[in-house]
Amino acid sequence: MKLIKPLYLSAALALALASCSTQKTSVYAPISAPDNMPVKVGKLAEKDLKRWSHLDLIKDTVPGMSVDRAYEFLKGKKSKKIIVGVVDSGVDIDHEDLKPVIWNNPKETPGNGIDDDKNGFIDDIHGWNFLGKAEHENMEFTRILKKGDTNSEAYKKAKEAYDKEYNEVIQAKQQLDFILNASNTLKKHLKKDTYTLEDIQKIQTTDPAVNQARMVMSQVLPQTGNDLKKIDEFKDQVYSQVNYHLNLEFNGRKLVGDNPDDIKDVKYGDNNVIGPEKEGAKHGTHVAGIIAQTRGNGLGGDGVASNNVEIMAVRAVPDGDEYDKDIALAIRYAVDNGAKVINGSFGKYFAQHPEWVYDAIKYAASKDVLLVVAAGNEGLDLNADGGVDRFPNDNIKMGPEIANNFLTVGALNYVYGPELVADFSNYGKSDVDVFAPGEKIYATTPNQSYEYLQGTSMASPNVAGVAALIRSYYPSLTAAQVKQIIMDSGIAVKQDVILGGDPNNVRPFSEVSKSGKMVNAYNALIMADKMASKK
Repeated sequence: MKLIKPLYLSAALALALASCSTQKTSVYAPISAPDNMPVKVGKLAEKDLKRWSHLDLIKDTVPGMSVDRAYEFLKGKKSKKIIVGVVDSGVDIDHEDLKPVIWNNPKETPGNGIDDDKNGFIDDIHGWNFLGKAEHENMEFTRILKKGDTNSEAYKKAKEAYDKEYNEVIQAKQQLDFILNASNTLKKHLKKDTYTLEDIQKIQTTDPAVNQARMVMSQVLPQTGNDLKKIDEFKDQVYSQVNYHLNLEFNGRKLVGDNPDDIKDVKYGDNNVIGPEKEGAKHGTHVAGIIAQTRGNGLGGDGVASNNVEIMAVRAVPDGDEYDKDIALAIRYAVDNGAKVINGSFGKYFAQHPEWVYDAIKYAASKDVLLVVAAGNEGLDLNADGGVDRFPNDNIKMGPEIANNFLTVGALNYVYGPELVADFSNYGKSDVDVFAPGEKIYATTPNQSYEYLQGTSMASPNVAGVAALIRSYYPSLTAAQVKQIIMDSGIAVKQDVILGGDPNNVRPFSEVSKSGKMVNAYNALIMADKMASKK
């Protein structure tokens, strides 16, 4: 479906609202970006950085979604709980800031080993885990190579991608091992498990190995913000690629026990929506927190829609590429069990059974469910040179959209100006619908912790939260209408922006997504109120 023509321009909407003196919304008018919007000067205070996506472009000169202003608009209005399906790596449902908003299946009796609601899933109290005890997986192009169809076009493309990735990872591993060796030398010399830049600058020794290690880490530590944990995170990433993602001998699916090439083989998985290890649920827990962590309780950050949602955890995204079968069944599970919004912060560039996911998207559309997905973190123009394959999507090579319930989100930085688009974010005039905050987002992580993470994976749940707010307060609006509202009501940015972190790649912000706008919760609710009142 082509971009729906905006219902009305911002100025026209303001006049229309102002003329309705008997309506409570008459004092509210949508906001827009001034032609000469000043760039925020100085560093954001920590308290503001932790919730910058809730701040306001006009009041705070921060390109947030005006969530705080949206809640002012909603005061006194009635709402209903909305179930949001989080299809991800798992969710720590025991987290102090998420416990109040975790979905409980009202038709299932916990722990009795019986499928009480006869939905095909035994004891699915809080959702379902389609990965069972599995945590790690190959990339999709690795799985294609393992099938060995050397004459197919898919194999040739997969081989090219595999070779490129493998060479890059091997180089990264060599650099990493060099750094780890230097770090371990310093730990041994200092007789401590951690150290700072100041510690190593004080070292005085004639030992050539220690001096070399000191020189290496004196260059590395400033790049990590003096945080050795960043090196450990890099190690985890590189070794996951070597040991699992690109390992042709590794079989991650063995633990699941199904046939991933048979969509009818559905009796698999379990009800442990956290997964076998809580730390493996970090990504999904963060995503759930962005949507629903409790507002105003003094813990961590604030959720966009925490007072109005229940989080249904659907574990289907491993460390590696997800299977099309799992994603298709996860979408159907969420739809069948009452979700009205589904967030999908995942994606890949190869797919063996995309038709299964397309069918699931259409099924969700038929049941009036909105899907919000991440655009990807490779800094790519998804519509360059005839289009880049990225899955899941709602079209083939920029062709007609298969459904009107699928919203793709790019990521914003917290500084308004040329660097507004996060340097990692994918973009595209056809395949990316809107942009939302995705850089340095603070939210829940496993074991009662909170962290800053970044990615279009964080931008997507920010928008899913806005969608849930709309559906909570205006339940008469359809999924297609909510998508239209989010796109049409966003703030149009009159700025040229740097893309992919390349200063030579500069375009008008209006040209990097279908809507040319960044999501604004306040504007969206004003538009939803107007649309619902006409029904």
